[in-house]
Amino acid sequence: MLGAITTLAATLLVVVPAPTASAHGGLTFPATRTYACYVNGLEGGNGGDLNPTNPACQAAIAQGGKQPLWDWFGNLLPSIGDQWRSLPDGSLCGPSDKYAAYRLARTDWPTTEVRAGANVTIRYNAWAQHPGTWYQFITKDGWNPNEPLGWDDLEPWHEVTDPPVNGTGPHGPEYTWPATMPNKTGRHIVYSVWERSDSPEGFFNCSDVVFTN
Repeated sequence: MLGAITTLAATLLVVVPAPTASAHGGLTFPATRTYACYVNGLEGGNGGDLNPTNPACQAAIAQGGKQPLWDWFGNLLPSIGDQWRSLPDGSLCGPSDKYAAYRLARTDWPTTEVRAGANVTIRYNAWAQHPGTWYQFITKDGWNPNEPLGWDDLEPWHEVTDPPVNGTGPHGPEYTWPATMPNKTGRHIVYSVWERSDSPEGFFNCSDVVFTN
C-alpha cells in the first residue's frame, strides 16, 4: 500500500504543471477603474475582503463579482497583438467577459484629479515586466459619459515605448514616464493600451479623471 501511494505521489509530481509567469500591469496614476475600485475596496473591507463604498464599483461587483478587483492588473486580451483598434465600440474599457462590468457608462466612477496643462508622471504597475508600447488617448470635448465609450469619443494624447521601471508604488514596481496633461476641463477618460512587443498580449485601462484649472 505504501508503495502504491509513493508511486501515485511521484506521478502527481510529474503531471502537475509548474506555474508560468505572464505580464500584468495597470495604471495607478491616473488610476484605472479596476485599481481605483480595488483601493476603495481595501478601505471598506475587513477581514481581508474587498468592500468598496463607491456606487460604480459596487455595481461592477454586482455584475462581475470581486475577482476582477483582486486581478485589477489583468485587464487583457491574450492574442490581440496590434489589432486592438478593431475592438468594438462599447467594449474598450473591458474587452474580455471577465472585465465587462468596467465598461459601464456611469458618472460616479472614482476619479483622479489632474490639472490641465500640468507636467505629470504617469505610473503603471509593472507586475510582470515586458517591452512594448503604451498608447494613450483622451476623450474629446463634449463626449457623453452616459454612453459606452467608443473610438469616435477618443483622440490620441501620448505614446511611449519601453519606459523604465522607476521605483516602487504602493502595490509593487512601476513603469514611469513624463507627460503633459492636455488642456481639458471637467470629467474625461484616459484610455490606455499596452501593446507588448514580445507577445500578442494587450492590456486595456480606462482611467476616470477630473481636470482642474
